[in-house]
Amino acid sequence: MTGFDGTARTWAGWSRRAVLGLAAGVALVVAGAPAKAQDAPLKVAAIYTVPVEQQWVGRIHEALTAAEARGDVTYTFSENVANTDYERVMREYAEGGMDLIVGEAFAVERAARKVAAEYPDTAFLMGSSFGPAQPNFAVFDNWIHEPSYLTGIVAGAATESNIIGMVGGYAIPEVNRLMHAFMDGARAVNPDVKFLVTFLNSWYDPPKAKEAAFAMIDKGADLLYAERFGVSDAAKEKGILAVGNVIDTSADYPGTILASALWHMGPTIERVVADVKSGDFEPADYGQYSFMSYGGGSFVVDESLADADALAEARKIEQDILDGLFRVNVNDAEPKSTM
Repeated sequence: MTGFDGTARTWAGWSRRAVLGLAAGVALVVAGAPAKAQDAPLKVAAIYTVPVEQQWVGRIHEALTAAEARGDVTYTFSENVANTDYERVMREYAEGGMDLIVGEAFAVERAARKVAAEYPDTAFLMGSSFGPAQPNFAVFDNWIHEPSYLTGIVAGAATESNIIGMVGGYAIPEVNRLMHAFMDGARAVNPDVKFLVTFLNSWYDPPKAKEAAFAMIDKGADLLYAERFGVSDAAKEKGILAVGNVIDTSADYPGTILASALWHMGPTIERVVADVKSGDFEPADYGQYSFMSYGGGSFVVDESLADADALAEARKIEQDILDGLFRVNVNDAEPKSTM
């Protein structure tokens, strides 16, 4: 998910920046940010522009709630914060003595970075399409293109009409790369597959997503890629399969969810909390902690719905990804319908 700009990040560019940024984080400490007492929980606040029920921020909320349960942090949050109020809420939390503030800066990049710079003793970790910034602005993203590719493999084998409908929130790099990875996976096993692509221009509008999905079904799609809530409802009503994103909704849609690419924010939160506590926090790109090798992404599939050969291929590539032997292409360009 995330981000409102069209900035593209190539694999090579991201990797170089991430390696340099994280390596620097081992050696440098943000000025004015002393190490916290190791046995004292960090004071953490999160700012969300949508409800915590929304899948993307829900994963952040889940990770921070788990960190609080472990005694690593005390956690408070604000949800449904309007973009016009974001700057004010950031300041209130910073003035309240938070050690770490987490959020999504995509629609408020300049304002969020400006506020962060005013509070150099506070660590900020923000979902962003741009890079980190001194003295204290770290960034992250849900890089789950790898499991998205794997879901594409089983989906490409499952479609009978060779038409897959894809409904996304915004055509931004963070969404685009997941869709492209899915499409690449599907084409790897089924070169004849075609795609219908629609963007809602909303992060949370289930009725609109459902309506878009129905339109794709009317055009022949017999499988749907559900990047947003509402798409799986359409699939369930029409008796076709859907592929999930970020969270596993198979329990809510039994017999409908073929596979899902899951995001786990826990590894990112654990690393940032440890860095802030030790005094080693450095504004860096923590995106790599969403990769499968770090436990930040995973692939789940309903084996009763999947083609056995396609599933075997997906499992083989899954292991190759974990072993560092397979790299999923990153394409941030806006995906287009192919029919």
